[in-house]
Order: sequence, then structure tokens, then C-alpha cells
Amino acid sequence: MKKNIKSNVSWIGYIDWELDNFHGDDYSIINGSSQNAYLIEEEKTVLIDTIWDPHGEEFIENLKSEIDLKNIDYIVANHGEPDHSGALPLIMKEIPDTPIYCTANAVKSLKGQYHEDWNFKVVKTGDTLDIGNGKELIFVEMRMLHWPDSMATYLTKDNILFSNDAFGQHIAVAELFNDKADKCLLDKEAMKYFANILTPFAPFVTRKLEEIQGFNLPIDMIAPSHGVIWRENPGQIIEKYAKWADNYQEDQITIAYDSMWGGTEKLAHAIAKEIGELAPQTTVKIFNIAKKDKNEIMTEVFKSKAIAVGSPTVGNDVLSNVSGWLAFLKSLKFKNKKAAAFGCYGWSGESVKVIENWLKESGFEVIDSSLKVNWNPTDEDLQQAKEIAKGLVG
Repeated sequence: MKKNIKSNVSWIGYIDWELDNFHGDDYSIINGSSQNAYLIEEEKTVLIDTIWDPHGEEFIENLKSEIDLKNIDYIVANHGEPDHSGALPLIMKEIPDTPIYCTANAVKSLKGQYHEDWNFKVVKTGDTLDIGNGKELIFVEMRMLHWPDSMATYLTKDNILFSNDAFGQHIAVAELFNDKADKCLLDKEAMKYFANILTPFAPFVTRKLEEIQGFNLPIDMIAPSHGVIWRENPGQIIEKYAKWADNYQEDQITIAYDSMWGGTEKLAHAIAKEIGELAPQTTVKIFNIAKKDKNEIMTEVFKSKAIAVGSPTVGNDVLSNVSGWLAFLKSLKFKNKKAAAFGCYGWSGESVKVIENWLKESGFEVIDSSLKVNWNPTDEDLQQAKEIAKGLVG
């Protein structure tokens, strides 16, 4: 059912309270989410994006209850990813000749996924589309935020930026707007979204924000494709993105580890204790990689100025949970953060060096101190945690 958000603009998406995972099972959903699509009804009727295929039939039926699909003059596909385009094939069966405005890369994406040669109208940054009543759509390419095909669409006079994945979050809010959401939860989910999805593209974020600001377009509302619509001080999320994209860090150190028989766990807690004594003002957080949600941990890494990663040696390597986590860490391309490695071993002891190599390849400044302990750590071994703490705090 459509909900008016401003003037002749309505939300026609789907609030998904039951969603647990996203991007396959690679991103955890804890507080629900939404798939936001929008309908503009001026002299011309414009559909901006659709929703995910599992809810496609319901989406089409809801849309039919509101308008005659044949009255849709234009479709804007801001991004070809299936959570935004999944219901597009169902709509195109009903109105096959309707023009679809999208980037050149989106044409490749949509053709590759749905194997249809629809009536594509390729647009680039600065192109406009007159929709009547003195209003235009202005298209802005958002390449690599977070796919090559991404773009945003700006509606003049109503001053709404339909930003697609940029400025979104995975959170379900029935009332739709940021001023109706739990602010602490919203901030947390917005940061988690940036940290786990957009961090690798931070330089693109910085350049694109500068470009958008250079257009001098008034923005009264930001309507992303997931989560809340920013209507109360919408500039706040732009300011946060600018800060997050600039090698963001807080006075925090995160310790992430896995342990077989408790030795490496003891080292993790010893490092945390020493950091706490050296720098009481610094926030310290400890996570067992095998037991805690990887996206939640990575959000804490995003906030941190330094991290310590630990694993015992297993088969001349690290535990598989740690190696998988380190591969994810590398993909996020964090910058301007220190790191250290630690772990216990029985007879060979390669894990610390393996972790250090991963951390260097991931862009971390690996400190000289590490903590490598044979068998179960003694009190004397635990005292060595001071050197790691000094290196991470300093």
C-alpha cells in the first residue's frame, strides 16, 4: 500500500520484519529492513525502482490497487541489484514498452540478470527528464556506491534525492521516517551498513559527496532504498558519510580471536587488561570470531584506531573461522589503523606470522610486538601482553 511522503510522491515498498540475512548470508539483519520503491505522480507518472523478487507478486498487486500500470510513463532503475530490480520483470510483462532510465552499466546488469532487451534509456550525470508541472528528474551517477551501475535521482521543486543504496541502512521502521526511528539504533545500523558495504569505496564516497555539493541542489529529503527516509535534517547523514569516508576512527581498540582450548582466549583478555591500565580512556572490546556476528565485529573494527587478532596454530595455519574473517577484513580495505597478532601453539607456531601477513596485506600498520606462546600461557607469558598494549595505544 502506498504511503505519501511529500507532495505527489509516495513510498510503495516492502517492510521486511522477518529478514535475517542479506547478500546471500554475508550480511546479518538484526532489526529488520525495508525495500523502498517510490511513485511520482505529476503530469507524468514515474516508478523509481522496485523490490526484491520474493515479494514481487505482492508488490505488483499493491501497485495495481493504487494505479493502472499502463499509466506509468517512465521507470527509473537506480541500480540493477536484485533487491531493487527483482519485481521489474513482472512489471515489464504488463507494460513491456515502458522506457527504463538507467546508466549504461545498469543496462549490462539488467540484461545479464534477466536476459531481456527492454526499452532502455541510458542516462549520465546531469541528464534530466521533464515530468510536468515544472518538475524535472536530474540523474547523478553514483559509480561504485556500491556497484558500477549505481545512480541517484533528484526531483526538483520537491527537493528529494532518491539515493538508492547510499545513505541507507537495514532497519525496519513502520512509520518510514528518521524522526520516527530509535535514534541510537538508526545510527548504529547506518554505521554498520557503511562499515560492511561501503568502506572499500570510501574514496568514491568522498569524491561523489563533493560533486553533489557542487551542484548546489537544495535537499529537503533523502529517500534511500533501504531503511528510513531522511526528512528531519537530512544533511546529517551526508555529514556522517563525509566523516566515515575519511579514514574514520574513535579512541577504541578491538580484539578479535578464536581459541581451541582457552589459551589464546587468555591472551586476548590479558591484552585488554593491559590496554585498560595503560589508557583508561580508551574503549576496549573483545570478540570471539567463531561466536559473534562478523558484521557486528567489523563495525567495531571500523570504529577502532587499532586491533589485535589472535588464533592458535592449527595445521601450520590459523583456525578456519579466523582465516575467513581475515579474508573479509582484507576486502574492506581499512586505512590508518594499527594492528597486532597473538596466539598459542603446541609444536610449530605459524599462526602469529600468518595473521601478521594478512594484516599487512589488509592495509594495517602492524606493530613490532606480537605475543606467541607455547602451550597454555603462564602468568609470565601473560605479562608480555604489556608490549602489545603499548604498541597499540601509543
